Amino acid sequence: MRLIALLPLGVAQWLGRFMGRWIYRQGDSQRLYANTRINLELCFPEMPEAERDKLAKKSLENTGCSLAEMGVSWIWSPERVLKKVKSVVGEELIADELNNGRGILLIAPHLGNWEVMNLYLSRRYPVTAMYKPPRQKKFDELILKRRARLGSKMAPADTRGVRMLIKALRGGEIVGVLPDQEPDRDAGVFVPFFGQPALTMKLFPQLAAQTGVAVICGYAQRLDNGEGFELRFSRAEAGVNSKDVNEAAAAMNRSIERCVHECPAQYQWEYKRFHSREDGSDNPYRLPRR
Repeated sequence: MRLIALLPLGVAQWLGRFMGRWIYRQGDSQRLYANTRINLELCFPEMPEAERDKLAKKSLENTGCSLAEMGVSWIWSPERVLKKVKSVVGEELIADELNNGRGILLIAPHLGNWEVMNLYLSRRYPVTAMYKPPRQKKFDELILKRRARLGSKMAPADTRGVRMLIKALRGGEIVGVLPDQEPDRDAGVFVPFFGQPALTMKLFPQLAAQTGVAVICGYAQRLDNGEGFELRFSRAEAGVNSKDVNEAAAAMNRSIERCVHECPAQYQWEYKRFHSREDGSDNPYRLPRR
């Protein structure tokens, strides 16, 4: 990571794309490729196979970029990273709420570079971000250290962390959550995501209903040729504050879908989003033995 941080952003991204192309060439023997192919087949069944294959390749290249960019976002000085933010769309949605003393729930999907967005917001506004502590304590300490230097407070995904989130929202702050990964079975509901039943976290909709704050979507889109990033913010879909957790979770997923459609190649399609099946059918990511 430190070696990559010595490189210009464009060169680091080139290395990331090279790694992604290598994974693509391995086909189903490489798990990341297989997961990506399966997700795209589930989510875009009407898309021609050649187009899906092209999207899979671009997605893996962007995943490589995300890994390479960790050296940039975690080790470069914040000022140097922020120079790579070339434009911001919709920031007035955030400023209007916070200037009136109201908190914001931020839907931050695994799209583009979420670390750059976290840095940008933390340098301008009070931010608390929820995260799931990794099993390795040393890696947990590294995450906390690197993200704390950006200025945001980190709330673990446990009871203590939830109290931190509620306090931050009632205090007129931004609370950022990456809500597009599977929760534990009892902490989620099955609602559609790209037409597929997906186990979706209940916590975010419950926070939205309990606090009544504005819900905003945000992500940092990667620009071409190492130019940098464009940050994009927009209001979430109607129903996201509903007290009906299924209705609210479905609205949250529709909000994520809308963002993904804006730059589908930059979404983390490599994640096993549909691992749990509502009907008890087989895990779609289980490949036949060779």
